[in-house]
Amino acid sequence: MRYAFYFAPCADAPLSQTAAAWLGRDAFTGIEHPRTAETDFPAEELDALTADPRRYGFHATLKAPFHLAEGMSEADLLAEFAAFAAKTAAFEVPSIIVGQLGPFFALLPETLHRPLQQFAADVVETFEPFRAPLSEADVARRKADTLPPSQRQNLLNWGYPYVFDEFRFHMTLTGPVSDAQSPAMANVLNLRFADFIGRPLRIDGLALFVEPERGAPFLVHSWLPLKAAQQNG
Repeated sequence: MRYAFYFAPCADAPLSQTAAAWLGRDAFTGIEHPRTAETDFPAEELDALTADPRRYGFHATLKAPFHLAEGMSEADLLAEFAAFAAKTAAFEVPSIIVGQLGPFFALLPETLHRPLQQFAADVVETFEPFRAPLSEADVARRKADTLPPSQRQNLLNWGYPYVFDEFRFHMTLTGPVSDAQSPAMANVLNLRFADFIGRPLRIDGLALFVEPERGAPFLVHSWLPLKAAQQNG
């Protein structure tokens, strides 16, 4: 069993529902959604292009997947989770857009938002005592030797390369898309997520996801509202 702390809107939020339909699976329920074709993309091709984010479920990574450290229990983790959510105030990212991180499409903040960076850092640090050290296989899987020095150090210290100064909030919508297909994919996603683009994203909760066994689809174990938060939608 691996655990991960992700941002995800609550289960019945319009953004969660739209993203689940796009990815083809709802991580809150495990229910799969039938794939439909889009302009320039047959259903089978879209299924392949969304396979990786579909397994993880719609989310933004804060604390990357980890095994529990020796001496720590799920009950311990849940208690700290509840305490963190109760004392951490909700806030808004001013505007989100469809953008790219390399060949991947995702929902991104339109500009860097410092409260979001701090929130992510707080999650990383708070739950670090619960994370078992990475195995040699995990480090190799991350291709540590190919990472820039700062990211490699983050991986070794925190279990994930993209934390603190290297963190960039993103809610992944596709796997790698070729340069030739990128303009068409951008058009499809801007239409699909038109109701959310250029509008605030409320960071009003935190989700604990679980991977029951290595390679299995991730599921939401629990979702807790942040302090004084109102659910999206």
